[in-house]
Formats: sequence, C-alpha cells, structure tokens
Amino acid sequence: MEWIRKMAITLVIVSVIGSVIVVSSFGSALFQEGNPIPLMISAIKLHLSDSEFELFSKTEKRSKYLSESNGNSHYNVVKKYMKSKGWKFQEQMGSGLIFTKNGEDAIVVVKQYSRNYFIWEIQQRFSNNKSLTYTNP
Repeated sequence: MEWIRKMAITLVIVSVIGSVIVVSSFGSALFQEGNPIPLMISAIKLHLSDSEFELFSKTEKRSKYLSESNGNSHYNVVKKYMKSKGWKFQEQMGSGLIFTKNGEDAIVVVKQYSRNYFIWEIQQRFSNNKSLTYTNP
C-alpha cells in the first residue's frame, strides 16, 4: 500500500514539473493555434532530431510546420525547404514569401509562435496565368 502511495506522489510531482516546463516553453502562445498537442509533439520531435522543421498540420489547402527560433532569419529555413522542392523564391511581402514553379505560385506565411518557436504555413498553389485573372469589363 505504501508503494502505491509513493508512486502516486511521484507521478503527481512529475506531472506538475512537466506542465511547468511546457507552459514556460510556450507561454501565453500555447492555445493560439487551437489544439496545442500536435505542436507539443512537434516540439519534442524537433528536440530529438536534427531536423530544422516538423510538419504538424496538413489539409488539402495548407501545410503547417514548426521550427525552432535561433539567431538566424526564420526565412532561411523556409527558403531552403522550398528550394529543395523545386520552388524558386520570387519576393517577400511582409511576413509572406512568394515562390514560383511551373507557372504556379505558392505563398508561405511565417509567424512567431513563442520565443522559442515559429510557424510557417504553405498555402495551396494557384496559377499565375494572366488569362485566369479577373478583369473589369
């Protein structure tokens, strides 16, 4: 009986310490992206691997990645990834980066998530064909 009590106390202490570490790492940003569990799992994967980014959300229209903030520009990680996929960097508009490939454009939006992490989101490609552009009659 005493052994079970000691294990329960140890489990509570470890849970409290773990919660403090998570909250201090993410701070008030914890719930800004909705469910924080995929982000926490991605943060753990980043710490355990040599990768510069981790995919944490993917839909038909968007892919979201988590990367660690360091002294370098956040945009370097994004540009390197997009270049590896065959995309050519065109220009930066605010926190958005525009890439082109085979007549299509992709926009990557970069935002700071916490002091230790930033999120970048690749939005669905769209054609930059001039004939598809709306013109006022």
